[in-house]
Amino acid sequence: MDEPKDGEQSPPVQHDSVTPGSVEVVAPETKAVVPASGGGRRNIPPPPPPEEGDEEEGMLRMSFLEHLEELRSRLIRMLIGFGVAFLLCISFADRIWLVVEAPAADALKKIGQGELVAVHPLEQFSIIYIWVPVVVSIFVASPWIIYQVWAFISPGLYRRERRWAVPFVLTTAGLFISGGLFAYYVAFRYALVFLLGLGKSVGVTSMISIEYYFDLFVNVMLGIALVFELPVVIFFLTLLRIASPRWLLKHSRYAILGITILAAIVTPTPDVFNMMLFAVPMVGLYFVGVFASYLLVLHREGRHFPWRTILLWTGVVLIALAAFAYFEIRHYHMHWIRHWPFLMR
Repeated sequence: MDEPKDGEQSPPVQHDSVTPGSVEVVAPETKAVVPASGGGRRNIPPPPPPEEGDEEEGMLRMSFLEHLEELRSRLIRMLIGFGVAFLLCISFADRIWLVVEAPAADALKKIGQGELVAVHPLEQFSIIYIWVPVVVSIFVASPWIIYQVWAFISPGLYRRERRWAVPFVLTTAGLFISGGLFAYYVAFRYALVFLLGLGKSVGVTSMISIEYYFDLFVNVMLGIALVFELPVVIFFLTLLRIASPRWLLKHSRYAILGITILAAIVTPTPDVFNMMLFAVPMVGLYFVGVFASYLLVLHREGRHFPWRTILLWTGVVLIALAAFAYFEIRHYHMHWIRHWPFLMR
């Protein structure tokens, strides 16, 4: 190699190869160069940059004091919503009491005797103008209260899970109110007719205190309304991976046994008929919850439920039933009734 003359600079050394096992990094934003087994070079793409939405996808971080402050804020909002509902209900306390009294009035009318009475001087005031508006306010304010519960737990969920706020509030509040309506129009009325008619055959006249009547009314209404939340509980157990649809179906016999025992406790009467009025809807709600759990698992696995096929066959069955009912009414002169078998001559 020729030596450089005076005043001349030596040219930079060009490295045309990379020693085995080495990695040549060209620049932070360029690709890494690694020698291939055949003597050439192969490029390794750099790791992808972190997305800006990763922090939003994760759970919100809150300290213990921030959790307490959030809990305090939500409780205050619950009380405000409940207070507004209570003021609204207390302004219609007389009319609401007539609605609460209606099952007893109908039952006493069916057995042909008895009445509701007030035993203590303050009984009418405390029941009609205080406790009745309180219980009704729970149902009226239930959507707002349930929304505040969701808003408190939502910081611990991912952003895609926070989108379930509206379905959660509507489903939970709807099931709670539906349970109260079922108790009022079905279960409580049948139970009262049975209970108040027990002493009629031996000459016992029913004189029922409005306090004891209202206690029974609240126990049945709130008890069944809470039991109607069973599908929501099952859905969240699946969401937290505590249970699965396969496990729930495998142990369904134990669930039915527990539901039967619970129905025997909640039912105010000891007869089998009234107990079945409680147990059958509970079992149905259990399997509704299992179905919702199955839909959640399908969503996790990227699969879809065949809704179109199910709706198509459901429509076919309904059309067939409607055609059968029309044929029976048209050719055999049947008429529609509100109870089983629904068609009668």
